[in-house]
Amino acid sequence: EPDPYRDTWVRYLGYANEVGESFRSLVPVPVVWASYGIATAYVTADAIDKGQRAATAHAQDPARAMQVGVAVVDTFVWQSLASVAIPGITINRLCATSLALLGALTRWPLPIRRWTTTALGLAAIPLIITPIDRTVDFLMDSSLRKLYRTPGEP
Repeated sequence: EPDPYRDTWVRYLGYANEVGESFRSLVPVPVVWASYGIATAYVTADAIDKGQRAATAHAQDPARAMQVGVAVVDTFVWQSLASVAIPGITINRLCATSLALLGALTRWPLPIRRWTTTALGLAAIPLIITPIDRTVDFLMDSSLRKLYRTPGEP
C-alpha cells in the first residue's frame, strides 16, 4: 500500500516552511509562520498515520501500545527535525546571510537583493534535503532510537 505521506505530492507539504523562509524577505512574517503551520500539520498527520499503521500491523501483539507509541514518536521527532527545524534554520540563515552579503558587496536595489535571496533559498532546498535526512537518521540512531530498538534490529 503506497504511503500518502511519503509517496505522493503530500510529501512536499513538509517543505512548506523552507519555501516560507525563502520568501521571508518578501512577505509579511505571518505568511512565514503559516508555512510552519502547514509543515507542522504535515508532520503531525504523518506521525498519526504511522501510529495507525503500527496499530494495524501489531493488532495481535501484546506490546501493541508500545509499538504504536514508538511509531508516532519516531516519526514525529524525525519529521520535526528533518522536515521543519533543521531545514528551516538552514534556509533562514542562508537567506539572511546572502541578503546581508548582497547588501555589503553590491549596489543592487533592495528589491533585486530580496528576489535574489529568495531564489537562492529556493534553489538550496533540493540540495539540503538528503544531507539533512541522513544526518537526522544518524542522530536518531545514535540517541533516541537506542531507547526503543531491540538488540539485533537494524
